[in-house]
Formats: sequence, structure tokens, C-alpha cells
Amino acid sequence: MKIVICGSINFTPKIKEVSEQLINLGHEIDIPLTSQRIINGELTLEEFEKEKEKNGDGAFRESAMRKIKDDVIKRYYKKINESDAILVLNIEKKGVKDYIGGNTFLEMGFAHVLDKKIYLFNNIPESSFKDEIVAMQPIVLNGDISKI
Repeated sequence: MKIVICGSINFTPKIKEVSEQLINLGHEIDIPLTSQRIINGELTLEEFEKEKEKNGDGAFRESAMRKIKDDVIKRYYKKINESDAILVLNIEKKGVKDYIGGNTFLEMGFAHVLDKKIYLFNNIPESSFKDEIVAMQPIVLNGDISKI
């Protein structure tokens, strides 16, 4: 199965671990471009975090400018369109259990509209958009990727 992994760039170590496990299970995997750059040693997670916190020119932060430059939203839409499923790595981030951020939620929406399977690594988080996630009918793995 061709699976696109979605999740916070802060989860890059887990993205790497899970992608290797899925490859070993015979799946074809796509991961976020920035995670791939971190894994390749082109960027560190610390540099990425500093970029997110800096203010760029005008109303844009550097991280927004990178997303525009790399066209990450359209790029991931195309990857999801070419896939069979997405796996959302929703682990704890800064004290938030089962974290799903804005980009990941958007990617879940793409997968839903494109009739792709949506797997959640952990439970549906308590959030302001919980009802929308429930409506997408994701398959909750409870950390067990062998269920894919």
C-alpha cells in the first residue's frame, strides 16, 4: 500500500521510525519534505524550530515563507492523491495528547475528500475540530501499525 505519513515536523524522529517499520512491512511511504531534509542532514530540528519562531518581513513568519516557497500544501495534496492512505502520527506535543495541527488536519481533509483511508496512530484528540475528525471516520490504530 502507498501511504503518506502526516504529522508535525517536531515528530520527525517518530516519522523516521514508523516509516522504516512500514517499509519493512512492504509499504511504500512518503513523508513531509522538511522531515526528509532533517533526516538527510540538510536541516536540524533546532534550526527548524528557530525558523518557526522568527518573524519574517511583513505579516509572514519564516516558516510560512518556506511553505510558500516549497509549495508544501499543494505538494502534499498531490502526494495524498497518488496514495492509497494517510497515516496521521498524532502523538503528544508540548503537553497536548494525540496532537493534530493545522496542516495535518488540512491533509486529513484532502484524504477524506479524495476517498483515501485515514489511519490515526493514536486516539482522536480532544479539540475544537473533533467532530470533523470523527466525521472523516479514521481508523484508530492505538499505536499498532500492523493493523494497516
